[in-house]
Amino acid sequence: MTRPSASHAMPAVGADPFAHPATLDLVRRALAEDVGRGDVTTSATIAAGTRGKAALVTREDCVVAALPLVSVVLGELHPAGAWTVRASVREGTTVRAGTVLAEIDGELAPLLTGERVLLNLTQALCGVATLTRRYVDAVAGTGVAILDTRKTTPGLRLLQKYAVRAGGGRNHRFGLDDGVLIKDNHVAACGSVRAAVERARQAAPMGLRIEVEVDRLDQIGDALAGGADLILLDNMRPDEVRAARKLVGRRALLEVSGGVTLDGVRALAEAGPDFISVGRLTHSAPAVDLGLDLRAARPAPRRARRPAT
Repeated sequence: MTRPSASHAMPAVGADPFAHPATLDLVRRALAEDVGRGDVTTSATIAAGTRGKAALVTREDCVVAALPLVSVVLGELHPAGAWTVRASVREGTTVRAGTVLAEIDGELAPLLTGERVLLNLTQALCGVATLTRRYVDAVAGTGVAILDTRKTTPGLRLLQKYAVRAGGGRNHRFGLDDGVLIKDNHVAACGSVRAAVERARQAAPMGLRIEVEVDRLDQIGDALAGGADLILLDNMRPDEVRAARKLVGRRALLEVSGGVTLDGVRALAEAGPDFISVGRLTHSAPAVDLGLDLRAARPAPRRARRPAT
């Protein structure tokens, strides 16, 4: 198996995701896909040197995430200094429909060429942050943390997990290399929950937390006997989660996952887990409706003709 390049490895939480090679590569690929051999419409209608002002505006209530991508996209289309981007709100802020999120001033042609890519990305990521905030608000006061999963759009994991944090959630594993999570197929291959946990405890890199998935309460004893640090309760009802908490006490952390809906997340949280992980935060978040509205255009001044000699 080919290993990912070290330059594209996921960074530690708190690192700048917008300067990461994976993000730059994503933007370049998106622009190459959209622009192709050139933006024929903009080339035919916008005179070289025309400058303009535009506003990135939300058409619906949302949580703001990933506004720095506007500068990343424009930076790939025109040298820095040809435009300025001023964010009007902070990342993670809840805003109402009609709010101006950012103002852009500069060369009009690259802005129009990059419009679709910057909208596609920011709409999707604001959507992730907005859905995450709804889940976080739904469990407020319970002490339970909302986690994401690895069910991300290929190529967008770094940014989607950033958007989850902007929405108030927390990140689970970034990839297979930064945590042990023993799933049902691992258990089946090893023969039992206990055997799988014990093998992981012996062979996994030192310091990694050992988590194991169980789908029945009678597997919890095996998980504890094997030395699991965290037990994932898969598709369990609130009464089963409450029973699991009694069985485990504080000998291990408990995570709930599988089929978690906004309507049902509060009842699960009140049953006593430490975490609830929600795949739909990243794989099913609806995009937020954003628009790029041109506010002014300033054609390039014409050069004076030299008198004939």
